[in-house]
Amino acid sequence: MSRDRIFELLQEVERGEIDAEAALEELAHFPFVDTPHARVDTQRSLRQGLPEVVFGPGKTVEQIVEVVSVLAEADESVLVTRVQPDVAESVQRRLSGSEYDDAGRLLWFGPNEVPIVGKGTVAVVTAGTADLPVAYEALGVARRFGNKVELLADVGVAGVHRLLASVELLRSARVLIVVAGMEGALPSVVGGLVDKPVIAVPTSVGYGASFGGIAALLGMLTSCSSNVTVVNIDNGFGAANVATLINRL
Repeated sequence: MSRDRIFELLQEVERGEIDAEAALEELAHFPFVDTPHARVDTQRSLRQGLPEVVFGPGKTVEQIVEVVSVLAEADESVLVTRVQPDVAESVQRRLSGSEYDDAGRLLWFGPNEVPIVGKGTVAVVTAGTADLPVAYEALGVARRFGNKVELLADVGVAGVHRLLASVELLRSARVLIVVAGMEGALPSVVGGLVDKPVIAVPTSVGYGASFGGIAALLGMLTSCSSNVTVVNIDNGFGAANVATLINRL
């Protein structure tokens, strides 16, 4: 149940529009609901100011529908991540009112237009085109979490002049998410150009010695740019979540 709905409920009791027993019944499933396959958190937005997020892989269509249905009944928006197109189609046949972002593999149940609550722009920067799937996840999550977002793609260090041509965009952002595979050098370069937090996202893109993103992860963790922090490999969602919190401060 959202903070707005709880406040509205208390006002309804105060005005005498509903009695305390009816309000208690509405709060009966607060703060979580047990289902056959999950214990669904219905107060995430109340605690954190962010919608509930469901990790899609490993869940059946039935399980996703089960969780989303509980959250919908609690008047909660919900974002399902890493959803393949066939799974999204099956869920959408069962539940109405969703929007699927195939580039970011995100299935959204909530308002079409999310109010902007971030204080500035979250810029998502990619080293290469192959990093775009992770970048689109970060972009989509940040947008659904109420941020103004900008994408700057394919500006890796192999052609650093492409990045330098967009320094104004980089410096105008309040938070930057920098997505890179291979050796993971781009966040250090971006960090040296701006006075803002840089959230580095290593991707599993690269040749054999990149070890599925471990080389990029280690390179980012040992960055000499002191404004760079790092999330896990391919974790566009985690980067967007942290960027959102920073952008609200």
